[in-house]
Amino acid sequence: MAYQAVIGLEVHLQLKTKSKIFSACPQDYHGAAPNTFTDPYTLGLPGTLPTLNREAVELAMMFGLGLNCDVSGPTQFHRKNYFYPDAPKNFQLSQYDRPIARDGFLDVTLESGEVRRIRIKRAHLEDDAGKLTHPTYAPYSMLDLNRAGSSLLEMVTEADLTGPEEARAFLESVQAIAQALGVSDAAPEEGKMRCDVNLSLHQPGEPWGTKVEVKNLNSFRSVARAIEYETARQARVLAGGGRITQDTLGWDEGGQKTFLMRTKEGEADYRYFPEPDLPPLDITPDWIARVRARMPELPAQKQERYLAAGVRAGDAHTLSHDVALSRFYDEAMRAGPDAQKPDAQKLANWLLGDVSGLLAAQGQTVDGSALQPAHLAALVALIDEGTISGRVAKDLLPDVLGSHDPRELVRARGLSVVTDTAAIDAAIDAAMQADPATVEKVRAGNAKAMNALFGPVMKATGGKAKPEVVRERLQAKLGL
Repeated sequence: MAYQAVIGLEVHLQLKTKSKIFSACPQDYHGAAPNTFTDPYTLGLPGTLPTLNREAVELAMMFGLGLNCDVSGPTQFHRKNYFYPDAPKNFQLSQYDRPIARDGFLDVTLESGEVRRIRIKRAHLEDDAGKLTHPTYAPYSMLDLNRAGSSLLEMVTEADLTGPEEARAFLESVQAIAQALGVSDAAPEEGKMRCDVNLSLHQPGEPWGTKVEVKNLNSFRSVARAIEYETARQARVLAGGGRITQDTLGWDEGGQKTFLMRTKEGEADYRYFPEPDLPPLDITPDWIARVRARMPELPAQKQERYLAAGVRAGDAHTLSHDVALSRFYDEAMRAGPDAQKPDAQKLANWLLGDVSGLLAAQGQTVDGSALQPAHLAALVALIDEGTISGRVAKDLLPDVLGSHDPRELVRARGLSVVTDTAAIDAAIDAAMQADPATVEKVRAGNAKAMNALFGPVMKATGGKAKPEVVRERLQAKLGL
């Protein structure tokens, strides 16, 4: 039997605030010793009161606007009551019926080129829990409360996704927006972006089935694999006459399968009630306007700008969804006078190809290297001007990555393109004398065989001969 998957995602982003969301305790605990970034409120000590972090509110507003959400009007915090060992207060300060952002959408482009609109149900602020570590075979768990109380934004989609490809593309877009706006590092490997998957199956035309939740997936690959596995598992259960129960599942990365964590709580189990120590907050049009004025260009806007400049769709998408690459690319395109600006697509080719490849081999990224945008722009411009060949440019690239000006390198090393036909003719004559068999093939009618002579000529000129001139002189010498 054919089943269709119905998928919704819950995405948790740690916001880039200096302090935690309800106290002045510093939030940059990464790499610190366990339980060193805590304070009386984080520890849930009696008599402590929450103080709302304004920057967390404004970052959440900015993210909501980036997802086309409504962020206006009153918003309120509630206590979400449950006991976990990593939550010292025995409740979470979250938002219930008045989230800070709601009713948005995100248009996602799939690899096929199809654009899918994923609706955003809500995004709300809350404090994060601590972290439990379970040593292998140990009869205890280790508790680290450094993360407890951190500024957290949870975004919930409608059940508009149908498979792993859509989920991955959506998460990549969310990550790109969060990083472009500067609201979150959105780094799954650091726990700053986590995802829960809600998934159910049904047959076409039938009501949706019972959903299960797969918790705390910390990579886009894990999200895709969990969707694939859980879709297949539920299909087997239903096809065999079984019943799906509303459970909370974990993901076993080693075994590549889900496992039961607990029976899913219902909304009533959390006993939501308004937080008595924080009054409702009214988000006014003036406040929204001030926050919107802080917003930089979004990835979708960058992508449209790159496409208009003549960059291919795939390269435009890659550039626009990487903050470091897009910043470098834009600076390179702005470098130098208009007469020396590189071609937009050729610059993208070099940045995404040779430059990224060489940096990756050195364990570097573009924003952590000595490469200057103006120098890469100059290198590409030198090729466009015909001053150097592509081969010479590749030879110069390691030095350019080391912050050397390519124009100075070309002058100092005498690497300008050779257009002297006498020198080129001499190299051609030597190549023809060294390979008479190829010369005979060409003169016998095999014009493509001329390519076997092209390489030796370029080598003899140190790669500095202008390729167009070499081909013209070869054709003339061979009578083509």
